[in-house]
Amino acid sequence: MRERAGEKHQFEPVSLFLLAQTRLCLKTLAPSVMSEPRVLRIGLPTGSLQEPTFALFAKAGFTISGASRSYKPSVDDPELVIRLLRAQEISRYVEHGFLDCGLTGLDWVFNNGSDVEVLAQMTFSKTSAQPTRWVIAVPEDSPIRSVKDLQGKVIATEAVELTKRYLAGHGVEAVVEFSWGATEVKVPDLVDAIVDVTETGSSLRANKLRILETILESSPQFIANKAAYRDPWKKAKLSNVVLLLQSAFAARDNVGLKMNLPEEKLSALLEALPSLRNPTVAHLAQKGWIAVETVIAEKVVREIIPRLKELGAEGIIEYPLNKLVH
Repeated sequence: MRERAGEKHQFEPVSLFLLAQTRLCLKTLAPSVMSEPRVLRIGLPTGSLQEPTFALFAKAGFTISGASRSYKPSVDDPELVIRLLRAQEISRYVEHGFLDCGLTGLDWVFNNGSDVEVLAQMTFSKTSAQPTRWVIAVPEDSPIRSVKDLQGKVIATEAVELTKRYLAGHGVEAVVEFSWGATEVKVPDLVDAIVDVTETGSSLRANKLRILETILESSPQFIANKAAYRDPWKKAKLSNVVLLLQSAFAARDNVGLKMNLPEEKLSALLEALPSLRNPTVAHLAQKGWIAVETVIAEKVVREIIPRLKELGAEGIIEYPLNKLVH
């Protein structure tokens, strides 16, 4: 209905009702939009690193479940979103912002040339606590004796860019082919040499291959997208996650020891066992006795406990550690 000259505009009752309802809805929705929870998107590796990575996160206090059925497992922290990806891809997705952070090998960060923040290094793998190595390998009877001898040769590897940069650094030009797997069996019939990853070298020796040179030593790195790391909330959350992971990693090879000891024997114990220097010492209710507590490498406990007993310690207790914050 058009408004006549001189008349004031009036809303019909239905229009007033709709306007009131709209205002009420906006007031109701605004707080929920503003309070939408923030999340940190983490990429974790599939394959051989998946099991030790999940174990490390569990020790740090994060339980990941459903990974056997989905690449989007759940985690018992509502501020985290987990994505499972090949380690080879994670650094690229972190660099380009699909992920805020991730755990992947230094080798793949180098191979992809990813510009990311490296927040922590944690040396663990499926079979050992040693860094993995990318090596140039040739047949045992190959005349190739140095990287210079690879001039004009054909090399198979999964880490193509890493290999090309290494060869270029030595002034060597060679044909570097991408290998989808089973790289060891391609020499000498298909290629002259391979660049492959190894921990112990046993697989290479089993295939009658000789290591020529080591290109790179690699271990898992916790990396972050640079823009995400500049965000105050994400940076704080990242710092907390990294702290817990590092403390869980530091505790992995250590145990706690507690014992009671006659007070006059403390000096002898510390002198005989320098690894127990600066322990926590407390007096017991029984006069002349003290309680000693310390953290020590698990691999030496079997040698130390008998010695502690010889020095007069009693009530010796060994216990595992979940986290060790330095």
